[in-house]
Amino acid sequence: MARIVGEVMTSDVVEAHPETSFKDVVRLLDRHRISGLPVVDDDDKVVGVVSQTDLVRRQAARSPDDRARRSRRHPSSRLRRPRSGAVARAVTARDLMSTPAITVHPEQRIADAARVMERHGVERLPVVDEEDRLIGIATRRDLLRVFLRTDEEIGREVREEVLDLALGLPAGSVTVSVRDGMVTLAGAVPHHGDIPTAIRLTYRVDGVVGVVNGLACRADAARRVEGAPSSGAPSG
Repeated sequence: MARIVGEVMTSDVVEAHPETSFKDVVRLLDRHRISGLPVVDDDDKVVGVVSQTDLVRRQAARSPDDRARRSRRHPSSRLRRPRSGAVARAVTARDLMSTPAITVHPEQRIADAARVMERHGVERLPVVDEEDRLIGIATRRDLLRVFLRTDEEIGREVREEVLDLALGLPAGSVTVSVRDGMVTLAGAVPHHGDIPTAIRLTYRVDGVVGVVNGLACRADAARRVEGAPSSGAPSG
């Protein structure tokens, strides 16, 4: 059900090599209007990533003002960055790039890729094949594209993929309503365990922002009815 990175990644990747000069990196970013690019070796394997932040850090490191040299690492980033002295002397992509490169594979779920981005504090993820060769790049904008799905598309997928295919529920036993990505499930399911399963699978549908649970178990409802006193009978 969930879309994968290969469906949203950009295949036409602007890349640099370790020997690419500082000025050529700047030109590539400006010409293609991008904020970062992967650095690949002669075998097309990703060895690092250069971003606008890396370039600004290099310029700040060359500043005579000591205060401009003091920068803070992103608290969630585990990337190894060159020391300020090395950054100041950087003349090639090898000197500037952040390593190791955080990469993903095209078959990974978009939600998983988003978690990788957040964990490492990066804006883009090079996409590599089974041999770790560059085949694309996924940016935050690419991953957020799934939330542009309409409520009608989301509702149809929940009904067809979750309720019908995954759970095998009778048609009409559960209603699905979607508003701005918020999905409301209402109705009765055969087994109590179907409720958390329906919620979990609905959350996995691309574009879903949240799930409101209005489900009940038919067996539980039947037991409550059977145990209720009949009208007019003493309840003692």
